[in-house]
Amino acid sequence: MRTTRVLHAVDSHTEGMATRVITGGVGTVPGATMAERRSHFMLHLDELRTFLMYEPRGHAAMSGAILQPPTRPDADYGVLFIEVSGCLPMCGHGTIGVATVLVETGMVPVVEPVTTIRLDTPAGLVTAEVAVENGAATAVTLRNVPSFSVALDRKAVLPDGRTVTYDLAYGGNFYAIVPLAEFDLPFDRTHKDEILAAGLSLMTAVNDGGAPVHPEDPAITGCHHVQLLAPGSTAERSRHAMAIHPGWFDRSPCGTGTSARMAQLHARGELPLHQDFVNESFIGTAFTGRLTGAAEVGGRPAVLPTVTGRAWITGTAQYLLDPTDPFPAGFLL
Repeated sequence: MRTTRVLHAVDSHTEGMATRVITGGVGTVPGATMAERRSHFMLHLDELRTFLMYEPRGHAAMSGAILQPPTRPDADYGVLFIEVSGCLPMCGHGTIGVATVLVETGMVPVVEPVTTIRLDTPAGLVTAEVAVENGAATAVTLRNVPSFSVALDRKAVLPDGRTVTYDLAYGGNFYAIVPLAEFDLPFDRTHKDEILAAGLSLMTAVNDGGAPVHPEDPAITGCHHVQLLAPGSTAERSRHAMAIHPGWFDRSPCGTGTSARMAQLHARGELPLHQDFVNESFIGTAFTGRLTGAAEVGGRPAVLPTVTGRAWITGTAQYLLDPTDPFPAGFLL
């Protein structure tokens, strides 16, 4: 067996969405902070992302995380979040997957009934509280970065000339949030191609009209997620289809998307602090969110979200690169 690369992984899924956790073989990415490491990775090591996420080792909706030494003394591990769309500042379902893997592989000291893991992410420090029973992770509650509403009732002109009204919010990534009724489409997976096309058309319009930029970190920019809300969605229980660049759906309820949705609902006066909010994915799985306090980001009001969900380990692997492989960086069809 010949190989020029060996990457060690523990695969998992969080409420249906994959997280391929890379536990070895990458080395320490240069950078004094995880934000700097993310920038270096995107500029110089992106073929590692495509190698792991694209076909033939991944697929068109693949997601993962690369474990790193932390850059700050109050963190247990650093994490770079990767997926087919790029290298994310933060990933909620990925955090739940990483925390589950760390506990169930014994990579952190395991304490019952709750093991607390502090993760150094490009978006900031994220804490994961893992409920543990008989050594198994049964649920993970992540304490996400401060989240905030960017704009309410913003107008966008789509490529077909139609105007839709949407809200824009941040929960670790930027999200356009729009009722699916704006596109006259049913919340039905048999219409998934039309729903995805609608989400991508709004994504294009949002970015063409001036891509959002984080007020404290200009490296976090652009809207690559559109949350299309099902009819009947409320501040108690919401259903959605999450369209993601370059053209796929999140299978999970989306942790950073749940945080952004709660920030949007709070800005509208519909979701108070300390009230549970259930957010349901396109395949029917759910996260439970809660706003635990107020904060400020770049001079604007923000909220402190928690998101609770579950993940399961699906396998372990060593990913190899034969020197004659015609797809050393993978391919995306």
